[in-house]
Amino acid sequence: MAVALFTVLFFFLVPLLVNSTSPALNDDVLGLIVFRAGLTDPQSKLTSWNEDDNTPCNWVGIKCNPNTNRVTELVLNGFSLSGHISRSLLRLQFLKILSLSRNNFNGTINPLLAQLRSLHFIDLSENSLSGSIPDELFRQCGSLRAISLARNDLFGSIPDSLSSCSTLEAVDFSHNQISGSLPSEVWSLTRLRSLDLSYNLLEGEIPSGIHNSFHLREVNLRNNMIVGRIPEDIGGCLLLKSLDLSQNSLSGALPESLKKLSLCTSLSLSGNLFTGGVQNWIGNMRSLQSLDLAANNFSGQIPNSIGDLQFLKVLNFSVNGFTGSLPETLASCVNLLVLDVSMNSLTGSLPQWIFNMGLRSVSLSGNKLTGRMDFPTLISKPAAYQSLLIFDVSSNALFGEIPSVIGSFRNLLLLNMSWNDLNGSIPASIGELKTTKVLDLSSNRIHGSIPSEIGGAVSLQELRMETNFLTGRIPSEIENCSSLTSLILSKNNLTGPVPIAIANLTDLITIDLSFNNLSGTLPKELTNLSHLLIFNISHNHFQGELPVGGFFNTIPLSSVSGNPSLCGSAVKHSCPSVHPKPIVLNPNSSANGSSFSSDLHHKRIVLSISALIAIGAAVFIGLGVVVVTVLNLCVRNTMPPSAAPFALSRDGDLSHSATTNSNSGKLVMFSGDSGGFVAGNNALLNKGNEVGRGGFGTVYQTALQDGRPVAVKKLNISSLIKSQEVFEKEVKKLGEIRHRNLISLEGYYWTPSLQLLINEYICSGNLYKHLHEEQSINCLTWQQRFNIILGTAKGLAHLHQANTIHYNMKSTNILIDESGEPKVGDFGLARLLPTLDRYILSSKIQSALGYMAPEFTCPTVKITEKCDVYGFGILLLEVVTGQKPVEYMEDDVVVLCDTVRGALEEGRVEECVDGRLNGNFPTEEAMPVIKLGLICASQVPSNRPDMGEVVKILELIQYPSEGEWI
Repeated sequence: MAVALFTVLFFFLVPLLVNSTSPALNDDVLGLIVFRAGLTDPQSKLTSWNEDDNTPCNWVGIKCNPNTNRVTELVLNGFSLSGHISRSLLRLQFLKILSLSRNNFNGTINPLLAQLRSLHFIDLSENSLSGSIPDELFRQCGSLRAISLARNDLFGSIPDSLSSCSTLEAVDFSHNQISGSLPSEVWSLTRLRSLDLSYNLLEGEIPSGIHNSFHLREVNLRNNMIVGRIPEDIGGCLLLKSLDLSQNSLSGALPESLKKLSLCTSLSLSGNLFTGGVQNWIGNMRSLQSLDLAANNFSGQIPNSIGDLQFLKVLNFSVNGFTGSLPETLASCVNLLVLDVSMNSLTGSLPQWIFNMGLRSVSLSGNKLTGRMDFPTLISKPAAYQSLLIFDVSSNALFGEIPSVIGSFRNLLLLNMSWNDLNGSIPASIGELKTTKVLDLSSNRIHGSIPSEIGGAVSLQELRMETNFLTGRIPSEIENCSSLTSLILSKNNLTGPVPIAIANLTDLITIDLSFNNLSGTLPKELTNLSHLLIFNISHNHFQGELPVGGFFNTIPLSSVSGNPSLCGSAVKHSCPSVHPKPIVLNPNSSANGSSFSSDLHHKRIVLSISALIAIGAAVFIGLGVVVVTVLNLCVRNTMPPSAAPFALSRDGDLSHSATTNSNSGKLVMFSGDSGGFVAGNNALLNKGNEVGRGGFGTVYQTALQDGRPVAVKKLNISSLIKSQEVFEKEVKKLGEIRHRNLISLEGYYWTPSLQLLINEYICSGNLYKHLHEEQSINCLTWQQRFNIILGTAKGLAHLHQANTIHYNMKSTNILIDESGEPKVGDFGLARLLPTLDRYILSSKIQSALGYMAPEFTCPTVKITEKCDVYGFGILLLEVVTGQKPVEYMEDDVVVLCDTVRGALEEGRVEECVDGRLNGNFPTEEAMPVIKLGLICASQVPSNRPDMGEVVKILELIQYPSEGEWI
């Protein structure tokens, strides 16, 4: 109230004061003081702003013209400020630079900023601004040259008036939710040098006329939904240095006019639907330093002219259909650092020239390369040994032994030779890879033992040697690899015990020693591995008792099966115990007979005492039940009736009806235009209005006064909520999270004994109903399922961007609106709890059986967004298969994730797709989607992608001919 009053006085009285004789009250000082008054400054960055100063020129973040002492720059980047950008800045009539990036400013963009005619530069990036970009901002933009609104929550279309701001040189609206098409008028900005609209929701085609912006240096339209072809007149932008059109749905062949872009240094077209071949004219783009055509449908051979790109540093042609061999002319690209041609159909042998070029990253995986795995014994540039960081030749048909010279690549971070036909033994020089973090030799024909020198690879985090013919023991020297998180040696012929040294690798998350000939007892010290999530020793010859404690208290039976001599609760086989020898009584001895009679009498006495104790306990329990029942009845009689008719009045207050004792409460609606609520003739919390129940409460349906329906959740965690202040703070944060795939929180109601959350109402039911309760005639089509998966991923990704974990991903929390769009609900409610206690969380979400990430059972593993990714992975598999995450049969429990993973390993994953689809689904979509679900449901959190990556992958694998599968 004080701030508002001061603002009113400021605008009405300041003109009089400025004309007075007091020089201290000038426009700049007053404008900035009022601006600060509306801000929250948690780090006290603006303490130097003193209203008693005659000039603000010495204040932090302020620069002035030395001749006039008028403010020309206001730069407050990264100050953690929050609040609105108020109109008081209009007093800074000589302001040229306004930069407020990396703060927490919210609200909409004030269109009155356009009245600052002297502004050259506006940077409001990385805040929480919302609403649309005001059209007025550009109608009379003065001398505005650059504007950045990147990384906010802006939506709507690009203003038509943008094209009238002829002075603009740089526009950055990236990382928002801007939709609509790219207006062709934008190319009329003849001074435009940089245009960044990446990571938005733009649709339609790229309009022609781009050649009119002949000053363009950079165009970035990455990660939108743009379709069509690249305009043929793109070649008219002769000064263009960077063109990024990746992660869209562009199609067709590359326009030949691209060859005119002789100054272009970076061309990224990955993640589109381009077809045809890469023509020889690519060699005309001689300034290229980065060429990325990954994840398209290119075919044919890689042209020899690629060798003309002398400045090329990064070449990425991965995930296409290129054939033939790598052109030898690539050896002429003397500046090349990264070569990625993985996931194509390239043939030929392993090129020797790649070892002489000083490359840092080489990925040739997923091709059809043949021949011997040979490294040159003499390299013309010895420094090339030291430069290589990533070497991946997995999934080819290379054979021969692993060259011992591999140890010379001392700076390798990743070495992947898996899924080839390599034989021979592992060279001892493997221990010289002291910086290598990932070593994968799995799925070959390697024999011999694991060399003890493996302990020299001290930086290893992941060691994979499964599915080979390895023999001998697991070397104890492996304990020197102190950073190891994943040890996978399954499906070999290893013998001997598990070395106790493994218990010293405290970072281990995954151990898989299954399908070997290992024996002996398991070291009890393995319980010290506090991060362990997977320990699979199935199908070996272990004996004795399983370790007790930590992870081993909940180890799955499948992880220890196939070891008949193992005992312990996990294998449901008790361990033999040592009993004292029985006392043999002589029936002919009178003394013994007397002793026997005495013992029998003693046992009878003990039995009688035991019986009395049991009877007494039963009586005590019975009395307790009676007392509790009486107390409950007394409490119930002192409380309002359970069917007390709550009504939401027209003035926005929530109260009981006249038949109850009214308790004062607080009702807050986040949108001030609701006009109150009506409950009709029925009570709001009446059983008849109930539409659902969950771990956090019961949901009822009512309506706003304007007729819009809402869902009201009555929380059942009142006893766990600390205070009204905590409740309101957290609920308001949840209310600020808005996305088309998230249920909107409209408001809340608070009393100490009753808390209600008011959400938007979706009438079409939840995903569980559509999957498991609808008749087969209403079976969801494949396209509907894919849209549900993608929409849910987008909603969850937005939730994670808002630093909020859902904690309760399941199909009953995904609602489907009338258009088939999914909306994620019940998110972030765990934030209402005083602490994220795992017991409380698991009890609240116990209904989400099968969706719960394994880290919930491990007290030492941090709960992060990756637990939501796990739940999403299970949800994805549920949508594709139509099966519940866990099914209880008569004699068995079927876990969906295990079933699908097993089918994938056996090559029959297509059988997992919901049979009600009758084969009406694109295999090109379904198979990658299922694999993505399994990756998301990985037992190891670090192996799961984040939701932003999941969205990109889903958009990448979406089959283009959508109409065919409806």
